[in-house]
Amino acid sequence: MSDQVRIVPVILSGGAGTRLWPSSREAYPKQFLPLLGDRSTFEDTLARVADPKVFTDPVVVTGEDFRFLVADQLARAGVTGRILLEPMRRDSGPAIAVAAELIRASDPNAVMLVLAADHLVTDSAAFAATARAGLDAAQAGALVTFGIKPNQPATGYGYIRPGDMMDGRVRMVAAFVEKPDAETAEKFLADGYLWNSGNFLFRADVFLGELQRYEPEIADVAAKVAAATRVDHAGGISFERIDREIFATSPAKSVDYAVMERTDRAAVIEADYAWSDLGSWNALWEMSPKDADGNAARGAVSLTDTRNSFVASEDIHTAVIGLDDVAVITTKDAVLVARRGVANELKALVGALRADDATRRLADEHTRVLRPWGSYEGIDRGARFQVKRIVVKPGARLSLQKHFHRSEHWIVVSGTATVEVDGAAKILRENESTYIPLGAWHRLSNEGRIDLELIEVQSGSYLGEDDIVRSEDDYKRV
Repeated sequence: MSDQVRIVPVILSGGAGTRLWPSSREAYPKQFLPLLGDRSTFEDTLARVADPKVFTDPVVVTGEDFRFLVADQLARAGVTGRILLEPMRRDSGPAIAVAAELIRASDPNAVMLVLAADHLVTDSAAFAATARAGLDAAQAGALVTFGIKPNQPATGYGYIRPGDMMDGRVRMVAAFVEKPDAETAEKFLADGYLWNSGNFLFRADVFLGELQRYEPEIADVAAKVAAATRVDHAGGISFERIDREIFATSPAKSVDYAVMERTDRAAVIEADYAWSDLGSWNALWEMSPKDADGNAARGAVSLTDTRNSFVASEDIHTAVIGLDDVAVITTKDAVLVARRGVANELKALVGALRADDATRRLADEHTRVLRPWGSYEGIDRGARFQVKRIVVKPGARLSLQKHFHRSEHWIVVSGTATVEVDGAAKILRENESTYIPLGAWHRLSNEGRIDLELIEVQSGSYLGEDDIVRSEDDYKRV
């Protein structure tokens, strides 16, 4: 590998992760959750591409709703990167194409490494070594995918049949194969097939050339989008916004169907590290440390006469007795008890929850709702009142706003609050409170160095989040 060549990581981080409900939800999906340790899988992905001798700063492709969450986790990881905002989901093909156009504009010979933010890799050094080993082939014009040596005849992954040797550890792809049944998976395992990890290494210009060959409409839209992408600044952070109207004209298609399964440039390098796409609770159980009975547990959990199960609890002590091969997941507002191997069934359940007005919030939101300035969490609610716990990050402030149907009381629990009501400002410290009348313009700021925590009591005829009018906002939500 040339010492002058560094790989540009492109991290796709816009998915919903419904197969890990109720922990993963639309507003806070699995890639941002600490599923197996203290870091999220997105932070783990950043750590895998942190060696400046091998990788440049990453390009993160995400959705509008996740932009500040991505920025927070980038900062926590100590990583500087470009944040590219998709206005809507169009699957992986168009997202990668726009990133490739922007990367090529900066460096015509750039090699990019496409990664999903929600995958788990156990050995970062082996991952970087695999990327280095595939670089020469990528520079020579191959579209290299990372193949994982199977440790079981899994039916939940697509497979790759390796072909002739190309360069070092890189072989040509003889065939991509869809997810098999159990009998076929056994045969694939014996015949040396690899799992398709969905990680790709290729030159940006070569990929765009193949995209133009097979999906010219996607390629043309990507070129127009890249030319129209603009930089936006909000909350002290820079984002690159994809034009909504142009992007909406792109066909929605995965990179596999758009290019990889059709090109004659596809190659594969066998990766020598443990990997999982964490696409189900069963996958998470497989990758977790286990006790003598084969159980993986997180949080406040007690297990009796239970084997080969995954049990996780966020806040409530969860006890499981006399069950085998189950997943039991407890959050503040939902409990899942299911066979450990469910995946597609869980996706269908979340779809049913979302289709019902009474349960839609359970599909999409946690009780703790993230905002660019911090978070709020519902504590109690009645016919004409609601109680929330609000946390404001140091240096952050809410919008200048008013409500037509509710008044509010704020009680500071910790930190120091700067409160503005109809132009008059005052400081509130621990155990002090204030009243916000209905219709008053008000703003809450944390000018201190620690989190500001307060309790908000709302009362009124309507308590919905849409009863808000913003006059000024650091995050451009006016």
